Amino acid sequence: MVKKLLLPQEIETFYVIPSLRRHIALGLKERGLKQKDIASLLMINTSAISQYTSNKRGSQIDFDEQTLAEIKKSAALVTDRLSYLKETQRLLRFIRNTNALCQIHKLFSDLPSGCDPKLVGCHQPLIPIRSCS
Repeated sequence: MVKKLLLPQEIETFYVIPSLRRHIALGLKERGLKQKDIASLLMINTSAISQYTSNKRGSQIDFDEQTLAEIKKSAALVTDRLSYLKETQRLLRFIRNTNALCQIHKLFSDLPSGCDPKLVGCHQPLIPIRSCS
């Protein structure tokens, strides 16, 4: 497969977010939620949940232990759609700020030499979340 240059946001969309959904779905399943309830909470269909739990979807990334621990924390906090959105955004910031996104980006994209997250602007300092309202 020939790699092409993908934007960091494309890496998040095509690889990171599906993997986060998979791990969150597995965490919710461990908490005893039914597949249809998980699907409703994550705003996806039940067949997607089935694919996540059988490693057919969202399994292209092996997160490090630190990231897996953060995902586990988030999965424990997801109780409704708002908390799911909040925790997904927190995890995406975490992945950017720990340079995990950079490592994942290198796996799936043909990056130019000298690519640096601070130079490109892939991550910014962690800032508290403010309410959307």
